[in-house]
Amino acid sequence: MAEASDFLVLVVDDEDDIRAYLSAALEDAGFKVAAARNGREALEAVKRARPHFISLDLVMPGGSGIGFLHELRRNKEWSSIPVMVVTGHAQDDLGRADLSKALEGSLLLGPQTYLEKPVTPASYVAAVCHALKIEPPVPAPGNESDLRSEAAQLLRDVPKEKLAAVLALLKDR
Repeated sequence: MAEASDFLVLVVDDEDDIRAYLSAALEDAGFKVAAARNGREALEAVKRARPHFISLDLVMPGGSGIGFLHELRRNKEWSSIPVMVVTGHAQDDLGRADLSKALEGSLLLGPQTYLEKPVTPASYVAAVCHALKIEPPVPAPGNESDLRSEAAQLLRDVPKEKLAAVLALLKDR
């Protein structure tokens, strides 16, 4: 039976923190991960090592996700690579048109076509596993509660104004 460690996933996102977040979620689940900041870098990454799956942002400067999808589907070697769009712009003017083009133009293949940001590591990894037809990893017992306990301890000593600023940032995601 295939496992996460058998698969290379390419994560394409122009935002460094999101790219790192998604990559870390996949690595923690056992996947091999490659990363790219835009469509041009993604094409180079695919040329270097053909991924088994691609996680793709649509709205990126320096090479859009939709342009990359078109290039991917034109190439016989790469056309069958499953792609899941992970975007924060599915409902706004920046990404709605590109997402519609991708969905209507059969550029996206498979059961998991897109996720809207923000995503949790668990839902993201589950979507990738579902698309690759493998079982998601079982989290270590107590891991989530350990993280909650650690976060609660750290928050006890944070001044209220700093906590309000962090909360505002989290709500903007």
